[in-house]
Amino acid sequence: MMKRTGPTNNHLRELISRLKELSAKQKAPIWKRIAEDLEASTRDRRVVNLSRINRFSKENDMIVVPGKVLSSGNLDKKVTVAAWDFSEMAKKKIKDANSKAMAIEELLDNNPKGKGVKIIG
Repeated sequence: MMKRTGPTNNHLRELISRLKELSAKQKAPIWKRIAEDLEASTRDRRVVNLSRINRFSKENDMIVVPGKVLSSGNLDKKVTVAAWDFSEMAKKKIKDANSKAMAIEELLDNNPKGKGVKIIG
């Protein structure tokens, strides 16, 4: 019997398949790229601090982190951050910076074509 690979979280597996479907349907390769990043093992999944988001983003950017956002550093721009997971402190700091933290699913609903989305990781 072969060992099962990939994520075991059913919610994450559904998100990955939805990303791949939307990528093909909307001809938006960004969603396929994010799906591939989310398929990585938990150990290899991206972990990004707010300082990195602040460094590589501009005012009003739409940022996707195919992993977890942590609270180290500060955010001094108004941005929209979508990620698989956020630490509680990161959510608080994003909100305090008048920015928006959302799940990747929400971003898919709001922007199915993936226009203007930056991947940071």
